[in-house]
Amino acid sequence: MHIKEHFKSCPKCQSDAIQFDTKHFVCSNCGFDLYINASAAVAVLITNQKGELLLTVRKFDPFKGTYDLPGGFVDINETVEDAAIREIKEELNLDITSLEYFCSFPNTYTYKEIDYYTLDMVFKAQIEDFSPLQANDDVSSIEFISPKKIDTTTIGLTSIKAIVSKYIDSVR
Repeated sequence: MHIKEHFKSCPKCQSDAIQFDTKHFVCSNCGFDLYINASAAVAVLITNQKGELLLTVRKFDPFKGTYDLPGGFVDINETVEDAAIREIKEELNLDITSLEYFCSFPNTYTYKEIDYYTLDMVFKAQIEDFSPLQANDDVSSIEFISPKKIDTTTIGLTSIKAIVSKYIDSVR
């Protein structure tokens, strides 16, 4: 459900004079103005020495039990690079040794019946030591899969399907 369905009155003056216009709410009674912009998120492509891509399995909804890439939302006052490094440490217990921008994709992330708009920024990361690898945080398990064998229909999030498809095309 689009976020505009949840605003029935102005959060500032409680008037029902609030209107939504493609990207922001405006109250004609008190002048309250709230922009709805995409939230920044990161996804990270990690491969092992065999060229297999690391896919995680989502522990929670949305799309619990489907494949995903490690990553997550960028915190306030955090760079996307720092977010990628933090998320890989939190989710996989790995340290990134180098990070390279790959691409970006818009996404709609539905959580508790509200559609949130994100912009997923994707990086390719190098990892020197995989020995500390473990599933943590919102990851239930980890699997390395050859790009030739990845079935993108087993990936839950639309943007992650597109990202993995683009990655597969780039390594052919």
